[in-house]
Amino acid sequence: MNVLKLKAVPNENPKENVKRETVDLGNGSDVVYIQRLIPSDQSWKWFQYLDKHIPWTRPTIRVFGKSFLQPRDTCYVATQGLTELTYSGYQPHAYSWDDYPPLKDMLDAVHKALPGSSFNSLLLNRYNGGNDYVGWHSDDEKLYGPTPEIASLTFGCERDFVLKKKPCKKSCDGSDEPASKRLKKGGHDADQHTFRLKHGSLLVMRGHTQRDWIHSVPKRAKAEGTRINLTFRRVF
Repeated sequence: MNVLKLKAVPNENPKENVKRETVDLGNGSDVVYIQRLIPSDQSWKWFQYLDKHIPWTRPTIRVFGKSFLQPRDTCYVATQGLTELTYSGYQPHAYSWDDYPPLKDMLDAVHKALPGSSFNSLLLNRYNGGNDYVGWHSDDEKLYGPTPEIASLTFGCERDFVLKKKPCKKSCDGSDEPASKRLKKGGHDADQHTFRLKHGSLLVMRGHTQRDWIHSVPKRAKAEGTRINLTFRRVF
């Protein structure tokens, strides 16, 4: 696993005490991580609201021809009139932002942290302990455009968020040897990054991250608490 060397980026507003770190993934992809975007007290208030008031559901999804219960709770919120979201054979009901007004406050906080961004949809996930997870995938659906910006806000239990580069059919050095074999020879995977997402943190994937990388939140036996994650996206 690659040890991250994070580059600190100064805030545009010096009055804001928010540490912003950037990881350059190469080829037009990067990740921004703000460890403490939302103050702890406010984060717990929002966590309690989300846990109690959001209409969580655990749908049946279909992956590789097999149906199974999604290993986390979910809910979807979007601006009226957008293209409908469908993933793994499941089409969630799109609730309105007005149905749950505090979500608009959370959206405003993310917009203030990311000047120039404009999100109009939100996928919420709730992980009830370490056995809840999300497997390897990329959010490369056409409705998000070719270079989607995805902002992930975390409340509650800390969990690992893992990014892994998609295998290339041909190596960058011109060799026809599979990337997996070359990595084993090297003794470590230089194309994998792990972030421990803290309570009140924001992680943003930008550029070609969805085209070139996959990500997951793996099972963790020691993660006994509940984690609630909000992923803000723009649907075109």
